[in-house]
Amino acid sequence: MLPKLRKSVLASRQFGAFSYDFKSELDAYKKSKVIIFGVPYDGTVSYQSGAKKGPNAILDASVNIEPYDDELGNIYDIGIFTLGNLNIEEFYTNGKKVVEEIFNCSKEVINDDKFLVTLGGEHSISQGVIKAYKSKYKKLSVLQLDAHLDLLNEFGGSKSNHASVMRRVVEDIGCRVTSFGIRVTSQEELEFITKNKKSVSVFYARNIYNNELWHDEALKTLDDNVYITLDVDGFDISIMPATGTPVPGGMGWYQTIDFLRKVYEEKNVVGFDIVELKPNIGNEAPNFLAANLAYKNIGFYKKYSHY
Repeated sequence: MLPKLRKSVLASRQFGAFSYDFKSELDAYKKSKVIIFGVPYDGTVSYQSGAKKGPNAILDASVNIEPYDDELGNIYDIGIFTLGNLNIEEFYTNGKKVVEEIFNCSKEVINDDKFLVTLGGEHSISQGVIKAYKSKYKKLSVLQLDAHLDLLNEFGGSKSNHASVMRRVVEDIGCRVTSFGIRVTSQEELEFITKNKKSVSVFYARNIYNNELWHDEALKTLDDNVYITLDVDGFDISIMPATGTPVPGGMGWYQTIDFLRKVYEEKNVVGFDIVELKPNIGNEAPNFLAANLAYKNIGFYKKYSHY
């Protein structure tokens, strides 16, 4: 419950500017189905730092979202409460400790039967949330939007880093991973995929950027329960330049949204995260894209789930 979480999470700006009549913070938490949780961490980044500023940038941009969506109506009616940002100052340099704390806080929210939305932060944070969901759903697969596979066994001498997060999800947590938008690979990762075809499915950007032929095949690789992790560098740099490792040739907005809609229609999406936003001073468009991406996903959950 909220009082216990408050020991680890600092209050922040609320997501969106929506009209609610909650009596207190505790009342807001109890009556909201969707809980938003920020993790301002980028302790293992290998190129450009700054993703730790992502959660607040998304929250700041979100107050300008139109509450009414032309496809999904008043999404906010589901109840959206922003828990705040994880307080990681005392152990910021300890990646394993960060993931452990994310796991502990996420599990509290999940046990309260909430739909958790996590805002990063670098991609390593996803491991803690996915582990928490795996403790509730024995059969859980992960859908990953990304430019990179993130399947290295270790990077920079650590196994708890942004480039190894999906390796940890497969090997340590035991989830099947389906990735789309991929356009950067390494020999080590390709060898891992070859040896683990039942655990990893990849849909490369070069093969899917101009068609929907891959949708049904991708859906077949997912279990009934799905966690979605959205690395914003999966989008093309023309609409998402604000990320630590921008790679050309990524996904467009409608390409991504149209596929995600089908995932929510056909699967039980249990939660999602948005990671790797590195705000660029003077360009609010990427921050606003990330905020709208969060709101749209919440809308799909509201429309297609049986909460």
